[in-house]
Amino acid sequence: MTDLGIGIVGGGYMGKAHAVAMSAVGAVFDTKLRPKLRAVAANSIETATRYQLAYGFEKACENWEDLVTDQNVEAVIIATPQSTHRRIAEAAFALGKPVFCEKPLATNLEDARAMVAAADKAGVVNMIGFNYIRTPASQFARRLIQEGSIGDVTWFRGMHEEDFLARPDDPFSWRCEGMANGNLGDLSGHPINAALALMGPIEKVSADLETVHKQRPGGEVSNDDHASVMCRFSNGVMGHLYSSRIAMGRKMGYAYDIYGTKGAIRFDQEDQNALWLYEDKGSRATQGFCKILTGPEHPDYQPFCLGRGHGTGYQDTIIIEAKDFLRAIETGKNVWPSFRDGLAVAEVVDAIQKSAQSGAWALVQQV
Repeated sequence: MTDLGIGIVGGGYMGKAHAVAMSAVGAVFDTKLRPKLRAVAANSIETATRYQLAYGFEKACENWEDLVTDQNVEAVIIATPQSTHRRIAEAAFALGKPVFCEKPLATNLEDARAMVAAADKAGVVNMIGFNYIRTPASQFARRLIQEGSIGDVTWFRGMHEEDFLARPDDPFSWRCEGMANGNLGDLSGHPINAALALMGPIEKVSADLETVHKQRPGGEVSNDDHASVMCRFSNGVMGHLYSSRIAMGRKMGYAYDIYGTKGAIRFDQEDQNALWLYEDKGSRATQGFCKILTGPEHPDYQPFCLGRGHGTGYQDTIIIEAKDFLRAIETGKNVWPSFRDGLAVAEVVDAIQKSAQSGAWALVQQV
């Protein structure tokens, strides 16, 4: 076993999740690299010190520059607003340090492409955080599709629905200003990532965006509340993507339906330890969706628990990400999803915005 010094920029919601994951991953997966929480940086030294004491870091840094250049920090995790991602990543790559960056990769397509270019030039391991697709159930769904268990796929529908801004009187916040912070910039990346992971590249999109609640207490909303997107995949399959922050009643509505010539798959993150599988076999009188409870037979489940149906949770998906990041560093080879995969999501987002503005189909390869 070899120690690996970890520095995390940002210690809030996602910074804490990654700190916990890096503290636990060695024990859960018996990794050869054992992360050590060397340093944390935040928007002030006072905040960083609070995170240091709460999560067990060795050091609190005055700013992210001090963290990146610290010789004891051998890999960097970026868990800050997307507008800061490019500068931090480029600085780490220049020093040859692997980088894990939370989604979305950047505020705009130009910055996302620059980050991929910097990673490629440095030849350094890089990874982006899309954790929901890492549940044992979704990993198993991906395997079923690849193995042809539901035949040739004929239709895909992916969603990410939440209701944190569903009420018209929910107050104005930073999420209500700027397209990068709206539904399209914030939530849509998850169903897009799921679509790319399960179905492959998207060829073209036809999209409509809407701001339902244009005024909120405290300000005027300048970004979208929800997005509806028709899409055509490069393999010829039709599909639909939907994301919303005003889906009343939905708390974690990351879900998908996939139809094939021999069966179908359904998944809903609100019941993340179950996968629904339909197989066109036997008598029609007894056919129906089968609820598969995840267990040790499914990807990345057994290290957490030996009991079927006992389940994994949100934090466990972050630990799985940590395991994959460590494996990439150990082998010197990127694992999915890399910055380039994050760029693929950004390109689809850009095509969706162009389609919504023009009212016409937009080819992803032309963004």
